[in-house]
Amino acid sequence: MKEYKVKTYEEAIGVLEEIGLLPLAPLIPDFPSLNTITLSEHWHSETEFDPWIWRTKFSTDGVAGYGKFIKKKSVLVSRQLLPYVKRVLGYAESVEERYFNGNISKEAFDIYKTITQEEGIDTRALRIKAGLKESDKKRIFENALLELQGSMDIVISGIKEKKNDNGEKNGWSSTAFETYDSWARRNRIDTFNTDKKEAKKFLITHFSNLCSNESVKKFEKIFK
Repeated sequence: MKEYKVKTYEEAIGVLEEIGLLPLAPLIPDFPSLNTITLSEHWHSETEFDPWIWRTKFSTDGVAGYGKFIKKKSVLVSRQLLPYVKRVLGYAESVEERYFNGNISKEAFDIYKTITQEEGIDTRALRIKAGLKESDKKRIFENALLELQGSMDIVISGIKEKKNDNGEKNGWSSTAFETYDSWARRNRIDTFNTDKKEAKKFLITHFSNLCSNESVKKFEKIFK
């Protein structure tokens, strides 16, 4: 697979649109990630060249879906591939149906309901409203978020800055979450009725035309 090196957000968009899927850190053998195609000195520089800022800008701008979709790792997925990846990693049944069938945790279900009531809610508010603000429930909260991202029921929609009473930035920014359906509808992402088998075939064909056999084998395991 060809090597990529980018310096600007626009160049990164070009790479993402070409390859379709871009993990933040190495995840697929012989396959790019955001931190391998960018300069290390630009990370956390708080400049326009900072890939750490880009990661949520992709989602905010509607350029790519963003979340811990694969192996609990952060991944960007292009608009073109997103409906196919969602079809393979997601479920035909709704979150409600899966909960009542015993296939999703109560915490994940409660968090999902909370997000539907306040799309784009930040992590701090979400944890409080979901009744999981106690320190001993932090792991339960994080696992529920991973569960919902892994099935692509929710996406990271951006970042909310923590501000004081005067409206000034005060402390660390917080991740914001939105349901996939809301984010996709708002950003006019196509929806397909393709069955899971056909969606997988499309994805494997796409990556087979781009990368090595080793990479393709990894994708086959991910999309099994």
